[in-house]
Amino acid sequence: MQNSKVKTTDNKSRTGILLINLGTPDAPNTREVRAYLRSLLSCDRVLDINPIGRWLLLNLIVLPLRPSRSAKAYREIWLEDGSPLLVYSQKLRIALAEQFSGENIFVELGMQCGKPSIKNALDCLRKEDCDRIIVLPMYPQYSSSTFGSAVEDLYKEVLHDWNMPHLQIIQPIFSDSRFIDAWAKVGLPFIESEPDHVLFSFHGLPIRHLEKSDTSGNWCKNNHECCIDLVNENRNCYSAQCYHTAKLIAERYNLSAEKWSVSFQSRFGRDEWVKPDTEKHLARLAENGVKRVVVFCPAFVSDCLETLEEIGIRAAEHFRKHGGEELKLIPSLNDHPEWVFSLASIIRQQISG
Repeated sequence: MQNSKVKTTDNKSRTGILLINLGTPDAPNTREVRAYLRSLLSCDRVLDINPIGRWLLLNLIVLPLRPSRSAKAYREIWLEDGSPLLVYSQKLRIALAEQFSGENIFVELGMQCGKPSIKNALDCLRKEDCDRIIVLPMYPQYSSSTFGSAVEDLYKEVLHDWNMPHLQIIQPIFSDSRFIDAWAKVGLPFIESEPDHVLFSFHGLPIRHLEKSDTSGNWCKNNHECCIDLVNENRNCYSAQCYHTAKLIAERYNLSAEKWSVSFQSRFGRDEWVKPDTEKHLARLAENGVKRVVVFCPAFVSDCLETLEEIGIRAAEHFRKHGGEELKLIPSLNDHPEWVFSLASIIRQQISG
């Protein structure tokens, strides 16, 4: 792993920055995708069902059937240097390290599934003798299956350390003005092309995940009416946070209510998931006369299979099949200078806080 070291000779305290993302297969082939899916779906925060049922589903249905299809999809978007998620995440790490050059601040990347691992990233920070570690799970909206699992994986790695590191976890940034500004900057050229409609497509979740986050026990109704506005009762709701992110970005462009909407993608299995489904929503838009649509994916800060293949290829084909003419995917934040600057600012605030 290329280490983003900034060598210094003074005795100031040393701070580590740990970026955590989901991970990716090592190669776009069936064997590597199977290993990746086994790691991902073995997590009880992702597949939160009975352990026996999870084992049966994983080993009798998912792993025998899905890896070959997913490997084909990965080949469609694989870059010369590897998986887009890993390539863009590493570029972001390097750019952030440059932001903190000469400050006794060290930036590492750890993946929950695959390489470089969280353990490897922590080992690199230990070698730099960091006094504290600022942790940023790269999931802007909170869900137990993403942000929650990242924090759990982190603590599993440090649980048995004799010298337990001082960890500071940056909370979800779904409403942070710097995060919103970065998306507004990246999306501006696409908005200036005056599309018929702007869609904000977020990763979906099973409804039971939203219900588990409803501490009141009676707020979640599985319809967008209970999610449109972020209030105290739904502050932990992933869907409400997604709507809030979309609303803030739309406000940056002064989009009227009928010009934008929210949907959820990447459905898996037969359980009921949060609605509306992205493909079905795109079909309705096309059938209602929308010809040109641009799509933000603000749950993904780095382009990956879910953005490039699922939206950029499959959803675009689906939209045209139902009468639409053009679907443009707005790139993720990746290592865009505005995002690097915004992220550095968020981290500095945590350091000084």
